[in-house]
Amino acid sequence: MITVEHVPQAETDYLAQLREAAQRFGDRSPQREDTLQTLESRGVLYADDPGRVVKRLARLNADWSLAKAIEQTPTRPATTTGSTLALSPDAFGADLLGLERLMGRNNLTGVAFLEGGYRAARSIGRVCVRTPEGGHYGTGFMVSPSLLLTNNHVLRSLEEAGHAVVQFDYQAGVDGRPLIPVAFRIDPHGFFATDRELDFTVVAVAESNEEGARLTDFDWLPLDGAQGKAILGEFVNIIQHPNGEPKQLALRENQIVDLLDSFVHYVTDTAPGSSGSPVFNDQWEVVALHHSAVPETDPDGQPLATDGTPWRPGMGEHRLAWKANEGVRVSRVLQALSRLTLTGNAARLRDELFQPPDRPRPESAPPTAAKPGPDGSVPDGSAPLASGPAVGITVPLRITVGVDTRAPGQRGPGRSAVPRVTALTADGAGPARPGQVAASSAVTDAVAQDLDAALLNLRLGEARAYYVRDDDRAARDAYYAHVDADSYGEPLRQALTALLEETHGPRPSYKPARMLYPWVDLHPDRLLRSVYSGKTFTAEELIRADAAAEASRLRGMQEFLLRASAASVDALAAELDELEASLPFNCEHVVPQSWFAKREPMRGDLHHLFACEPACNSFRGNYPYMDFPGFDEAVRDDCGMREKSGFEPEHSKGAVARATLYFLLRYPGLVGDRAREFPEERLPILLDWHENEPVTEYELHRNAAIAGIQGNRNPLIDHPEWARSIDFSGVWP
Repeated sequence: MITVEHVPQAETDYLAQLREAAQRFGDRSPQREDTLQTLESRGVLYADDPGRVVKRLARLNADWSLAKAIEQTPTRPATTTGSTLALSPDAFGADLLGLERLMGRNNLTGVAFLEGGYRAARSIGRVCVRTPEGGHYGTGFMVSPSLLLTNNHVLRSLEEAGHAVVQFDYQAGVDGRPLIPVAFRIDPHGFFATDRELDFTVVAVAESNEEGARLTDFDWLPLDGAQGKAILGEFVNIIQHPNGEPKQLALRENQIVDLLDSFVHYVTDTAPGSSGSPVFNDQWEVVALHHSAVPETDPDGQPLATDGTPWRPGMGEHRLAWKANEGVRVSRVLQALSRLTLTGNAARLRDELFQPPDRPRPESAPPTAAKPGPDGSVPDGSAPLASGPAVGITVPLRITVGVDTRAPGQRGPGRSAVPRVTALTADGAGPARPGQVAASSAVTDAVAQDLDAALLNLRLGEARAYYVRDDDRAARDAYYAHVDADSYGEPLRQALTALLEETHGPRPSYKPARMLYPWVDLHPDRLLRSVYSGKTFTAEELIRADAAAEASRLRGMQEFLLRASAASVDALAAELDELEASLPFNCEHVVPQSWFAKREPMRGDLHHLFACEPACNSFRGNYPYMDFPGFDEAVRDDCGMREKSGFEPEHSKGAVARATLYFLLRYPGLVGDRAREFPEERLPILLDWHENEPVTEYELHRNAAIAGIQGNRNPLIDHPEWARSIDFSGVWP
């Protein structure tokens, strides 16, 4: 282990780093204003030190005279500007696009830019830390065949790194479906160097994982300490896992506005970067290690949250009010590493980082999401093992995990959930195919039974009438027969809450493939539509995809229990959460599961479950609903718009509003008592969406289908006119 410490350990918290970033940014305000004025009046060639500009041009295989010629060439054909010859239009070939792009004269670039971005993204992974004290996420990237670079505040110590893994391919494929993540254990005993002041950690990663995948298949990003990678005014790119979400790209959104001795500042009008991400120039060279947002602060220098209150680390980086980004210059990271006195294997690994050996870059095509085969199985994406004897095991396993939902003497759902393992058995051994751990017969049987049941439900539904209006109206009238339709305010709310709870008889667990996809969420054309994007899917398509995800989850749990046979209940619960996050279903809870700790019956309540591809599900996260001005001009990712304050869907606002209002009535006091849960002051948003998008035949069908399964109904669908009569204030804690 190699540790570099420049300040007392007591001050290594992220809050102190935020204050330091804010101080640096504030101290440089005069210089930054001069830079911005120069960029506005004269352009990128004049904003930085002339020597650094010359080095940047040289790195682009250009010189000052060529840059001046481009600068003096108008957008329309011209031959002469003063006494200097300007370039004719036919002189602008692909070799000059990079130079024009640097100078802001042209945003076109060669298609090789996309391939370079894909190759760079392969080496970037999500760092997952699970310690007895809790867990957190960050981003990291391979910088040699064995070493990963991330922030000190992501991996502070050898002990913390020992509880971490890095996941590659935690992202959507080209068809929008999630890939199967490939995780590798972080090995701090092989190499560990950390610097609190520069906020970096370099750590070794296991060369292969238990499925036989090889770390080198994900390549690495070489680090170059030479000047000329970026200059003031240039735009940079960040590939990241923000808030632990699937991999995302901030493309040319961040403009460099200041270069300090050890840090670089870049500003953007989008979300801040993610801790530990690489910052790239347009040639996909690593310019900096992103490490901090520059926060808004109060007069005492305390970072502020988005609601104006003092920010605390427990709120998460997404709640930070920020005004810029700060990265650590790669040259400074390399300098710090070069000063270390190392011997043996540690020296060899460090030398590989400075002088990476020749190696062929992977030539494989971009990965696509795993798709089920005819039997519903999905390849696990493991790479073949090296030559040698193959050893595999088969462990029949049955796991039952229950959750205590009420405190002693408490009526209704409790606020704290306590997982408990009620049965856990494992036995047997046998051969497996190379590079794989065979799924146990128990896992195979359980997944197959669910798949068969879901497909049977789908076939039965094909012969049913989609919606019979007269029958449903009769059922509706009978359901509300004892509700005083003339009541108002809190009495009406209490009557509906009591009715919804009393009639919520069967309480199905969360298995969307069993009932949601085959029947409940079908549209009149018998297709499923993603609730936020409107994309269409066949029911069988999502049923098989979720069966494949469930099989992968169970295999992952088997492997975890084989590695950690004496795992605690907390460790088991954390592993379940991790597997669900990396292998999600195509389903959205309009009231996010984190708001009720994934407890039943809320989790499986069909009234607030909708088909939704994982990309949109992840994009929304657990942000509360919000109305943004100018939404039509700011749609993101075909799902909607998301900012720090909330999420506005592109589609189905009326349906999600009515589903959320149902949840508030059915489970009063359950949401709204924590940060980022739906606050009472946003109730008018739901009511407006409800009124602006009337109930459709699709929702009437859903309501009738759910009533037939779990007994209760959604009053906002049955009686839309009641929305303004109900006093919802009693549903918040």
